[in-house]
Amino acid sequence: MASGSTRYIRYILFACFSLAALYFLTSSSIPTSQLPGGGNWGSTPIGKLPTSDSPPGIPPPTVSSGTDSQPSKTPNNAGGLPPPTASGERMNATFVTLARNSDIWEIAKSIRQVEDRFNRKYNYDWVFLNDKPFDDDFKKLTRALVSGTTYYGEIPKEHWSFPDFIDQEKAKAVREDMAERKIIYGDSISYRHMCRYESGFFFRHPLMNQYEWYWRVEPSIELYCDINYDTFKFMKDNGKKYSFVLSLYEYVETIPTLWDSVKNFTKKYPEHIAQGNSMGFLSDDDGKTYNHCHFWSNFEIGNLNWLRSKAYLDYFESLDHDGGFFYERWGDAPVHSIAAALTLKKEEIHFFNDIAYYHVPFTHCPTGEQTRLDLKCHCNPKDNFDWKGYSCTTRYFDINGITKPEGYEKEQ
Repeated sequence: MASGSTRYIRYILFACFSLAALYFLTSSSIPTSQLPGGGNWGSTPIGKLPTSDSPPGIPPPTVSSGTDSQPSKTPNNAGGLPPPTASGERMNATFVTLARNSDIWEIAKSIRQVEDRFNRKYNYDWVFLNDKPFDDDFKKLTRALVSGTTYYGEIPKEHWSFPDFIDQEKAKAVREDMAERKIIYGDSISYRHMCRYESGFFFRHPLMNQYEWYWRVEPSIELYCDINYDTFKFMKDNGKKYSFVLSLYEYVETIPTLWDSVKNFTKKYPEHIAQGNSMGFLSDDDGKTYNHCHFWSNFEIGNLNWLRSKAYLDYFESLDHDGGFFYERWGDAPVHSIAAALTLKKEEIHFFNDIAYYHVPFTHCPTGEQTRLDLKCHCNPKDNFDWKGYSCTTRYFDINGITKPEGYEKEQ
């Protein structure tokens, strides 16, 4: 009986001790903070991290504590474009673009390509030309994107209309015929005005008179590689006056009598034909016929004094009065190319392998893997048009005796 009472007392004491221990554990001196829903989350108030976990001398990070706090502000402040990063002199040069107000977003893409890959380092000017006044939206956006000074010019009516010597009925009949034959831009009047203007007038606009060099940029182009040198200075220092990145054969249906007009010019003005020219690029029979090769002029970097020269002006006036811009559909690309090939020496025309370029539908992607890696290019070499059968770039290399870049065979 006594042993049973003793055992019973032990059970009571053990139970009391357990309850006391549980009480002290649950009501210890460690403070708690109630979370929504009743849960406990230690001693740290919401919005603060424990200071004991932060390195000495560094304040602990904070997190948002609700709607009363302000969101963190990024450092992407509107402070304008960065200053130029390239040292050295600048050439008397500008970019030039023929565009309409409706081209605003397409030209914005082109500007960003040019600025990001090249002009943010040099801050060259940009001249925009239009047959109508540019609106405020176009000006506001392009000013914000261009690192240099922007200028906006309206094309004189006499440079964007039918000249007096053109037979309007004959020109209309040609357009209707080309439309039936589905020749690209064959029925377009504005395209013909554009080709004539780019061939003979853009460099005569008053805004262009202050410059010696130009780089033509069109809407919706892409530049695939960094350009880490001043292309204008390169042209000047190396005696270049015209340059290209793509070349191809022209549509025969658009220029059936162009070469006849060219031969009339060369016969009338033999003094304008340069010794050591690039006739071999244009003709396979020493000038008797035209092989239709031309430099694609939607990209060109060139010397404006060459275009202003008597040789070029006589050339343009001779072709213009033959009427082929309206009675056919002569493009500015073959017109510029033939002039450069005949009135300049071979060594005055340059091919920019390292300027990677796209204008629908053709791509120039630099030949040479190391070149593409060094210039941070993002073009696919399989898209490179240079060595394809419809390109004339091989012919340019051959007549100049230039060794083709390593790896060109893989891109044929």
